[in-house]
Amino acid sequence: MMRPGCTLGILGGGQLGRMMAMAAAELGLRTHIYAPERDSPAFDVAAEHTVAAYEDEAALVRFAKAVDVVTYEFENVPGATAAILSAHAPLAPNAHALSVSQDRLSEKTFVSGLGIPTAPFAAVSDEAELAAALERIGRPAVLKTRRFGYDGKGQAMIRPETDPAAAFAAIGRAPAILEGFVPFEREVSVVAARTAAGAFAAYDLCANEHRHHILATTRVPAGVSQRTEEEAFAIARSIAEALDYVGVLAVELFLVTDGAKERLVVNEIAPRVHNSGHWTLGGATTSQFEQHVRAVCGWPLGATARLGRVEMQNLIGDDVEAWERLLAEPGAHLQLYGKAEARPGRKMGHVTRIFPEGE
Repeated sequence: MMRPGCTLGILGGGQLGRMMAMAAAELGLRTHIYAPERDSPAFDVAAEHTVAAYEDEAALVRFAKAVDVVTYEFENVPGATAAILSAHAPLAPNAHALSVSQDRLSEKTFVSGLGIPTAPFAAVSDEAELAAALERIGRPAVLKTRRFGYDGKGQAMIRPETDPAAAFAAIGRAPAILEGFVPFEREVSVVAARTAAGAFAAYDLCANEHRHHILATTRVPAGVSQRTEEEAFAIARSIAEALDYVGVLAVELFLVTDGAKERLVVNEIAPRVHNSGHWTLGGATTSQFEQHVRAVCGWPLGATARLGRVEMQNLIGDDVEAWERLLAEPGAHLQLYGKAEARPGRKMGHVTRIFPEGE
């Protein structure tokens, strides 16, 4: 177990690493950020930082030896990087959780192997396999690269009129997975945490709205039945325990309705703090960032109680220009990420609004 005054190493210098470092500082911890970008916003709030490539073995070893535990803000950490770090410092979450979540085929196979519902899926490595997968799964379907896809990148919808060869070309003919389209009523997610000792805590299920494949708004509560919410918690716990997971993770799900009946289908796992959990910063007793720090340090988990009805809005691109108006808005909690340039599709900050229950 780490003690106050120890150093938390964070791989990645974006907004998630920044908010994690801020939470660590409130708990009396130092942070050391490792990232290749010199203008990483997390550097502004960390005690130390290293600018080096994720493939720089000597720099990684120096970094690992300078900290007490290593965590990360993004899941696409190269496997070799994780191996080097874990040889010199505790790594949480573990390399297995990284490996499973980095490959959509591995992830779907893992989740379905736990008996948890997913969309029907099939591996695709060439046009012949794509044709066979479409024959079995049908259309509409979604073709996704197995690795490195986020915010809608590396995906192509295949509708009845779509040329499969064109869709495969659109994702660069990369190794892929074909997933059957899920006729969901809304997208929801559960953010949860687990410690090495097996303690588990989950935040209330939240409903998410995306625009142009980027999360725009998260609302809590999600407006589902108590049974559905409990099912989401059970799914997250099963996944965390099967991975021997330590830290915060998010499970993204589709809510499918048939009249009054609700069911959940797992879409993806994110082995890190997550955009849909930003509402907890100001909207819950313990933020997801503090919870993650607590978990990877071996400390008791904090309470996850919601402080009202909560809405979180991402500030994407030029949305950030409304910062002055948002600061003047009563009850609005503004978080800016310290990024120098606002570009289309770039997450620049978020604003959280908390309302009394029932309002």
